[in-house]
Amino acid sequence: MCGRYAASRRPEDLTGLFEVEKWEPKETLAPDFNVAPTKEVYAILERPLKDAEDPRPVRQLRSLKWGLVPSWAKTPEGGARMINARAETVHEKPSFRKPFVSRRCILPADGYYEWVTAAEERQLEEQGKKKRPRKQPYFVTPADGSVFAMAGLYEFWRDSTLPDDHPQAWWVTCSVITTEAETGPLGVAPAEGPRSLSDIHPRMPLMLTPDRWDAWLDPSRTDVDELKSLLQPPPEGLMRAYPVTTAVSNVRNNGPELLEELAAPQESTLF
Repeated sequence: MCGRYAASRRPEDLTGLFEVEKWEPKETLAPDFNVAPTKEVYAILERPLKDAEDPRPVRQLRSLKWGLVPSWAKTPEGGARMINARAETVHEKPSFRKPFVSRRCILPADGYYEWVTAAEERQLEEQGKKKRPRKQPYFVTPADGSVFAMAGLYEFWRDSTLPDDHPQAWWVTCSVITTEAETGPLGVAPAEGPRSLSDIHPRMPLMLTPDRWDAWLDPSRTDVDELKSLLQPPPEGLMRAYPVTTAVSNVRNNGPELLEELAAPQESTLF
């Protein structure tokens, strides 16, 4: 799953990297080294500009709230529970199937955090019998230092209790698509600890390699089978993972020190 990630790149860097045509400076977000659900995050998407005469989609950098609220929801409270969409079922789930066809985005990140614990407790969690307590956090990031481009969906929700001209009348929210974690060797593994991403957690955010960015963002692509083909995991061996401070477990902590690699895990785990 993806429940926390880091996003420190400046909007100026993202607009160049993703060839963004439109960015509103009013949407500037500070670097965030501990992105948690319900926070505002950057997203790359393509859609026509509001009130523009030209109906053609424009690639934009926007800030969205992490935690998708379906357009048909009566209230936004459930958004915090919809931070992830499974790649295997995203095309058929009521909350995600419409955005999957017409409202896809990329959520740029440095990488994501995941927590490792003992094998017995993990097996119970996978069977749905016990929630796995978080222990040693690891940071997972592209081994070459490139952007971690997470496949995402976005949706609009109208707060019917507010007038049309109210700045909070419309919510724009998003979700990260996840897939099965890689079982092959990490591109760069820690001195001691997990040898693959599946050793850390059975799920991982779906990273889109640059050759899929254009197709994923193109709103004219609406064929479900064609879109499902874009959900194939990237080649194995592109990632590195390393232990980081347990301070990241507290969402109030935020700073570049959270990304510093530890010489050894702080907490005892299955490794």
